[in-house]
Amino acid sequence: MSANPRSAVISGGRAITEYTLDALQRSVLFCDVLRQRSQDYYRHKAMTIPHVLGFDLEIILDARNFERPVNFWLARIEPPAGVVIDPFKRPFVVFDPRAGQGPGIGGFKADSELGVAMQAGHTCYFVGFTPDPLPHQTIDDVMRAHGHFLETVIARHAEAEGKPCIIGNCQAGWAVMMLAAVQPELFGPIIIAGTPLSFWAGLKGQNPSRYSGGMVGGSWLTALISDIGGGKFDGGHLVSGFDNLDPANSLWNKYYYLWNNIDTEAPRFLEFEKWWGGHADLSAEEMQWIVDELFIGNRMATAKLVSGDGTRIDLRNIRSPILCFCSEGDNITPPPQALGWICDLYSSDEEIFAADQTIVYAIHESVGHLGIFVSGSVARKQHQEFSSNIDLIDILPPGLYEAVMTPKTDDTVNPQWVEGDWLVRFEPRSLADVAAVVQPNLDDERRFATVKRISDINLGLYRTLLQPLVRAQVKAVAAVTAQANADVTEWLHRLTPAELPYYLFSERNPLMAPLASLAGRVKKARKPVSDDNWLLKQQENYSRSVVAALDGFRDFRDGAIESCFMAFYGSPVTQAMAGLRTADGAPRPQPGQSPEGIVRIEQRLAENSARIGKGGVHEATLRSLLYIAMGGDGIDGRSFNALHEMRAEYSKPYRPIHLKQTVREEFFALKLDQQAALDAIPAMLSVEPQFASKALSVIRRVVSATGKLSAEESRRLAVVEGLFAS
Repeated sequence: MSANPRSAVISGGRAITEYTLDALQRSVLFCDVLRQRSQDYYRHKAMTIPHVLGFDLEIILDARNFERPVNFWLARIEPPAGVVIDPFKRPFVVFDPRAGQGPGIGGFKADSELGVAMQAGHTCYFVGFTPDPLPHQTIDDVMRAHGHFLETVIARHAEAEGKPCIIGNCQAGWAVMMLAAVQPELFGPIIIAGTPLSFWAGLKGQNPSRYSGGMVGGSWLTALISDIGGGKFDGGHLVSGFDNLDPANSLWNKYYYLWNNIDTEAPRFLEFEKWWGGHADLSAEEMQWIVDELFIGNRMATAKLVSGDGTRIDLRNIRSPILCFCSEGDNITPPPQALGWICDLYSSDEEIFAADQTIVYAIHESVGHLGIFVSGSVARKQHQEFSSNIDLIDILPPGLYEAVMTPKTDDTVNPQWVEGDWLVRFEPRSLADVAAVVQPNLDDERRFATVKRISDINLGLYRTLLQPLVRAQVKAVAAVTAQANADVTEWLHRLTPAELPYYLFSERNPLMAPLASLAGRVKKARKPVSDDNWLLKQQENYSRSVVAALDGFRDFRDGAIESCFMAFYGSPVTQAMAGLRTADGAPRPQPGQSPEGIVRIEQRLAENSARIGKGGVHEATLRSLLYIAMGGDGIDGRSFNALHEMRAEYSKPYRPIHLKQTVREEFFALKLDQQAALDAIPAMLSVEPQFASKALSVIRRVVSATGKLSAEESRRLAVVEGLFAS
C-alpha cells in the first residue's frame, strides 16, 4: 500500500525534472532565435535594396534617378527553374504595400502572387521601394514614377496579347487605382488585394481601427511624429498599429508557438519576421496626404481627390476590369472597406453599365490580411484562378460580378476546358448585393465627417502654435549631437515598440554576446519532454488563459473606444460645433457625372447605335453568345476556353484585345436595343455566309460547355438558331 504513493511521488518528480529541463532548453533556444532575428534584421537593413522576394530579380528602373526622384524601383522577376514563360502572354506587375514594412510580400513564397502568375506562363515584374524616402517626395511624384514604370513594361511587351495585369496589395492598391483613373490607357485587368478604398466603412463591433483618427483628434499627431522624425514618418509606428489590433497574437501567440515548437518552428518564424520587421519610412508630405485625404478624409471614393496638375481622380474613368479580393478574416481591410467605394460612386446598376466598368469581387471566408498576398494554402485557389482566367476577366461585359469558385472533380463537365484545380464562374451581382456586405450607415458618415472637420482645425492649430517650436527643438537637439539630426532620429526609432526588441536581442547588447555559444551547447544536449508529461497540459491551459485575458482586454478596449467615438462624434452639439448641419443631407453625396463623363457616355451610345447592324459572322457569333449568357446565372471559364479553342472554325484569327473591344460593342448593342440587335443578325451573317453553319455549331458547343442549359438559356438558343436559319 505504501509503495504506490511513493512511486507516484517519484514519477511526479521525474515529470517535473524532465519538464523543467525541457523548458529551460526551449527558453535558451527561443532567445537565440530572437538573437538571430535581430541579426537578420540588421543585415537586411544593410542591403543596398532590401527586399524579401523569394525569386532572383533584375532591376530595370531606379526612380531615385528620375527628374522627380522617389524611392521606388522596377524589377523583372527571374522565373524559377522549370517554369516556362510565354512571351505573348500579357505581363503581370505586382505593386507591394508601403505600410510600414519593406517590399517583397507579393513574391514572398513560391506560391505567392508572382509565383502563381509565372506558373501560368506570364512574365512578371515587381515594383518595390527602398527604406528611406527621398526628401519631400509626394504622392504625385510617386504616381508619375509608377506611370513611367508601366510605360516601360508595355514597351518591352509590345507583342503581348493585352496590356499588363496589375496587382496592387493593400495600400499599393489605392495607389494603383489612382494612377488607373488618371492614365487608364496603361492598364490591363487590375487586381486589388486587401485594399482599403472606403476608409470610413465598417461594421459596429467588428472594425475598431477605423476610429483611430478620431480618438487622437485627427491628423495633427501625424504631423508631430513626422516633425520629430526630421521630415520622415517612421514605418515602425504603422507596424505597431497593426500589432495592436490583435494583442493576443502579437504579444503572446506567435512567441508561444515558437517557444513550444522551438525544434521545428525557427525557420518559418525567421522567414516571416524578416519581412514584418523590415521597416520602411514615408516622407512627411506623403504620410500627411495619406492621412488627411484618405484615412480621415475618405475622399477617393467620391471623386474629390485632385492630382498635383489639377486632374480630378475619378475611379469611374478606369477602363480596365477591376477585381477586388478581400476576406472576412481580414481585420486590417475588412470587406466593407474593400467594397464600399462601389456604393459610394454609383447609385444604380445602370450607372455601372453607363460608365463601361467591369467590377468583380471575391470574398474569402477566413484568410487573414497577409495571407491574401502570400497566397498560402487557404488563398492559393484565388490567385491560381485569377491568373488562369485573366483573359476572360479582361473581356467580361460591363457590370458587377462575384467570382464563385468550386473544386474541379471527376464529375465536372468538360474538364479539358478547366484551367487549374478550380472551376470559376463570374456571377452577375447588383449594388444591393454589395450594399448587404458594406451596410452603409448615414449616421456613421456624419460622425466621420465630423472627425475630418475637427482634424482640420486641430492640424491648423498645431501648425500655427506648436510646429515651429517642435521643429526648432529637434534642430537644437540635433545641433548638440553634432551629427545633424541623424542620431536623434535613430535613437527615437530604437525606442519604438516595433524596433526596441530587435535592438535588445541583437549582439549590440553585451548581454547577448554569449548566447550563441550557449545555444549551441543546449542543442547538443537537447532532451525534449515526453508527449505524455502532465505538465504539458498545464502549459497549454496557461497559454489559453493568457490568450483569453488578452482577447478580453482587446474586446473591452475596442468596445470602450467605439462607445466613446459614437457618443462624442455622434453628438449633435459636437457636429454643430464642427460646422456640420443635419439639414445638409449626406456629408459625402455621391458624385455627379463630370462633363467629360457625360460626353463620353453620349458618344458611346451614338457609336453603338450606329454599329448595331454592322459586322460579320464573328460579331454575330459573339452577339448570340452574349444574348444566351445574359439569360443564365453567370459566365463560366469553360465557355470562354471553348470559344478560344474553336475561334478558327468560324472566322479569321483575332487578338484578345480585339475580342475585348468586340464583346463590349456587342454587349452594348444588346443593352441599347435588344430586339434590333437580334434582328440584325441575319444581315450580319450574309456578309460571310460560308461561315454561318460553322458559327452556329460553335455556339451550340460553347453554350453546352458548362453542362445542361437552363430553361431560359434553351429558349434563347432556340431564338438564335431561328435567326441563323433565316
